[in-house]
Amino acid sequence: MMDKNTRNLIIGLLLLVILTPLGLLAAGETFGEWGTEELEEKIGYVPPGMDSLANIWSAPLSDYGFPGNDTPIGVISGYVFSAIVGVIVCGGILYLAGKYIAKKNDAEDDE
Repeated sequence: MMDKNTRNLIIGLLLLVILTPLGLLAAGETFGEWGTEELEEKIGYVPPGMDSLANIWSAPLSDYGFPGNDTPIGVISGYVFSAIVGVIVCGGILYLAGKYIAKKNDAEDDE
């Protein structure tokens, strides 16, 4: 059985995942999610380091949507899917880091 804190954490994360598409209602664009074109429009140039690295990585779900599905349901499902993947990846990294730290502390206590 899950303890109360873990249950509350999972409920909170699920609520945030479900509410993720509310960001679509915001006017304008998301701060800091600019490509080289948007950055050049905003500040007048593209930093050389960013320009040289811009084509190395391409997002699997560009603009958080599934390719070829620009319907509202497709966009919303892309946002929710991205949120779920983000929670799983971040949670997994934190879980593994916690296990590593706990194992390291146990080894130090045994010495």
